[in-house]
Amino acid sequence: MMEFTKQNFFFLVGGIIIYVVDIAVDFWVASKYFCQGQYFWSILILCFRGLSSLITQIFSYEWFKNDWEGTDTAKLKWIFLVHLFQCGIFIRYWFALKYGCQAAFKQNNSGDASETDPPNFIQKQAIDVVTDINMLRVFKTFLETTPQLFVQIYILMEHGKNNFCQYAAIIMSFFGISISTVDYQVSLRKSLPDEDEFHDLPKLVYLFYKLLTITSWIFSISLITLLSVRSSVILLIFLWICGFSWTMKQHTTFCKSKKMEYLYRTVVGIILIFTFFNIKGRKTKVCISIYYATHTVVTLGIFFVYMFWKPSVVKEIHFTIVSILTILSLVLGIIFLVVYYRCFHPTAYCRPQACSDEADGEAGQKDRVETGRFQNFIMQ
Repeated sequence: MMEFTKQNFFFLVGGIIIYVVDIAVDFWVASKYFCQGQYFWSILILCFRGLSSLITQIFSYEWFKNDWEGTDTAKLKWIFLVHLFQCGIFIRYWFALKYGCQAAFKQNNSGDASETDPPNFIQKQAIDVVTDINMLRVFKTFLETTPQLFVQIYILMEHGKNNFCQYAAIIMSFFGISISTVDYQVSLRKSLPDEDEFHDLPKLVYLFYKLLTITSWIFSISLITLLSVRSSVILLIFLWICGFSWTMKQHTTFCKSKKMEYLYRTVVGIILIFTFFNIKGRKTKVCISIYYATHTVVTLGIFFVYMFWKPSVVKEIHFTIVSILTILSLVLGIIFLVVYYRCFHPTAYCRPQACSDEADGEAGQKDRVETGRFQNFIMQ
C-alpha cells in the first residue's frame, strides 16, 4: 500500500482552502447577477450548487452509515443532522486532517509492517478518508463546476460583456476540474495493488488530457446553445440517456441499496456527458475511441452548421477565437489521451497477475489487496 506523505497532507489543506473559496465565489457571482437583474443566471448557478451539495451529502451519509454499521446510533443521528445542514463534507475533511496529520508527521512508517500494525493502520485510514473525499469531489465537479463553466462561457459569448466576477467564476471552475481530476487519479493509484507512485509527468499528462477534452466539449456545447437553446437541451438529455443506459448495461455494484445504485448510475450518466469514465475497470479501448470520435464528429458538425446557416457569425472575431480554441483543445486533448494510455495508464505497467485480477472483476478480488469502496467506483 502506498504511503500518505507530507506532500499529500499539504495538497489536502490546499484542497480545503479551494473548496471554501469556491463556495464563496459561487455565492458572490450569484449575488452579482441578482443585483444586475439577471435573475435566471443567478438562480441557475445556485441550483447547480444546491443539486451537487444535496447529492454529495446523500452519498456521504450513506457511506458513513455503511462504514459505521452496528456502532452507536446516537453518533449516526448526529452525523445525519450535520449532513442535513449540508456540512457533511467538512466532517470528512476533519477526519482527513486528523488521520492525515498522524500518518504524515507522527508515524514512523515501516515497509515490513502488517496492516494490523498501528502505523500501517493509520496510513490506510488516511488514504481511505481522502479517497472518499475525492470521490465526492468528482461528483461535485460534474454536477456543479463543469455546468457552471459552460454557463459562464455561454454568457461571455452571448452577451460579450466581460466583468471580473465572470472571469473569477471561470478560473475557479478550471481550478476545480483540474484538482478533482488529478486527485481522483492519485486516489485510484493508491487503491490499486502493486502500482507505482503517480509521478509529476503522468499527473500533468492526465490533467491536460481531461482538462483539454472537457474544455473543447464545453465550447462545442456553448456554440450549439448559441444556435438554439432547445437543441442544446435536447442534445444534453440525449447524451445523458445514452450514458445512463450504458451504465445500466454494465450492471454496476457501487452501492449496497438499489435506490442508491440508481442514483449513482444517474450521476455517472451526467458525468459521461462531459468526459469518459470506465465504470467497471475493464479494457475500454473501443468504447473510449467511439466516445471521443463522436465528440469530434459533433464538433466538426457544429462548425459546418455555422458555415451554412450562420455565415455572418463565422466572420466575427469572437467566433474565430472560440473555433480555434475548440479545435486546438480537442486535438491536444486527444494527443495527451493517447500518450497517457500508451505510457502511464496502470495496466501499461502493472504486474501480469494484478492486471489479470483487475480485468476479471469480482473473480480476482479474492486474490488482491482489499481496496475498500474505491474498487467499485468509476475506474479510469
